[in-house]
Amino acid sequence: MNVGIVAQKGNERAASLAARISDRLPSEVTVRLDAETADRLGADGYPVDEMDACDLVVSIGGDGTFLFAARGAAATPILGVNLGEVGFLNAVPPDDAVETVAAVVAGYRETDTIPCREVPRVRAVGEGDWSLHPAINEIVVQGPQRGHGRGLDYEVRVDGHEFDTGHADGLLVSTPTGSTAYNLSEGGPLVHPDVDALVVTEMSAAESMPALVARDDAEVEIRVRGADFGYVSSDSTRKRFEMPERVTVRAAEEPTRIAEPASDFFEALGKLD
Repeated sequence: MNVGIVAQKGNERAASLAARISDRLPSEVTVRLDAETADRLGADGYPVDEMDACDLVVSIGGDGTFLFAARGAAATPILGVNLGEVGFLNAVPPDDAVETVAAVVAGYRETDTIPCREVPRVRAVGEGDWSLHPAINEIVVQGPQRGHGRGLDYEVRVDGHEFDTGHADGLLVSTPTGSTAYNLSEGGPLVHPDVDALVVTEMSAAESMPALVARDDAEVEIRVRGADFGYVSSDSTRKRFEMPERVTVRAAEEPTRIAEPASDFFEALGKLD
């Protein structure tokens, strides 16, 4: 069995916990540490984008570390250890991390399975023949700068039907997982993770429509103009594009798999206060 561990960059606590987890696992288990953590611990390291070769990936840090690990994990189940404040994606507290990972590994070696839940991802494809890695949280399309008199002009269509046109700093399309992230800060709704949906939210629009909750298999087309260039972001990955441009957002074919235990959505919501 191969277990990948991705620890938050520059966090001594995360690196120390990675070492403790590695030491706790049986010698028959191969541990693959991300390159920076391995360097801090004096061990051999692996690129994060090769973690999909593992049977389990352990993310140690906040939700940002989880998103970073997920880009390399692909279909491999990810177990999140929460060193952050909220932790919608990271369900395991640090004090329980070593024993939880050991138990998941023991279960896999006995049954060849890891209990997990699937969370949807969304992918952005541009008219200019480009695409970004699928996002767990959201796709954001925005102008070169935020603020009054900047941004971009847009037209949004959902399954071919016009939803709204106007001027805004940008627009975002989020998953239920991402509804608690950027979407929430832009005034969008909270969506329970068991609801199959996409959320379309305008960012500081001149005359905004309320956020739209659409079917999870909807196709959202965002046509933008009114500036020389803009940016599209998939979680923390960003690409510059020239305007005019048409960005199509739809559900990715492959979800992310989060190893149990699942986080308590309503308990995590309490940490937002």
